[in-house]
Amino acid sequence: MRSIPILFVLVLSIAGCREAHEPHGVDDRPRLGMARGEAPAEGRALAQPRERVAPAQPAPRVAEPARPAVPPQDVAPHPGNQRAPDTFTARLVTTAGNIDIEVHRAWSPHGADRFYTLVREGFFNDVAFFRVIDGFMAQGGIHGDPNVARQWRDRRIPDDPVVQSNRRGFVSYAMAGPGTRTTQFFVNLVDNNRLDSMGFSPFGQVRDMTAVDALHAGYGEGAPSGRGPNQALIQSEGNAYLRRDFPELSYIRSASIL
Repeated sequence: MRSIPILFVLVLSIAGCREAHEPHGVDDRPRLGMARGEAPAEGRALAQPRERVAPAQPAPRVAEPARPAVPPQDVAPHPGNQRAPDTFTARLVTTAGNIDIEVHRAWSPHGADRFYTLVREGFFNDVAFFRVIDGFMAQGGIHGDPNVARQWRDRRIPDDPVVQSNRRGFVSYAMAGPGTRTTQFFVNLVDNNRLDSMGFSPFGQVRDMTAVDALHAGYGEGAPSGRGPNQALIQSEGNAYLRRDFPELSYIRSASIL
């Protein structure tokens, strides 16, 4: 008669161990707290299965020859965006130095229009590079005022074809899947050609990478995968959270069209 309770306790013990070791996954991609080297992404989901995890520290690939620019397409600006010139240069004055980005509308019309609009409206003033990973990319674009960040979170732009490759110095938007680009962008620190097939469409190229290479990368990957900033807290608390817990981050002080 004692064998039944003993067996019952044993079953409960096994079940408890199994539960303790099963992964309770969260979707790190939308939160930007992703495995080292995973594709840059943007979004807000907090409890979905982990997906699209790329190998850690992928070896840089040999740079592909530059793709020829196509003639400017007659693509109407998305509602809320200003139409960008065919080519323009945006200067980001950062705590690490000036970053000049040469933008080509023919490469990514909707992306170029959004970036032009954000610069003209002063969106990038006092905005942090909150995810800088050596050997991968430098990412920023969440406004430091939660009220402003909230206004832009759902102002998504349509996807653009991938005309250029995500080579070192090229600039693309972060995204959490098709049709999810808003304000977050990243600069490729190495040749990340694998991002091309994922739909990351470069819209510009940094002229001189000196300041980009000097951006603070000490915090590494974002939470929960690393010890860097948590995107959800950036969205809800803004720069108050970043300056309190991550005081060494690099910031965009201002942005302008040259």
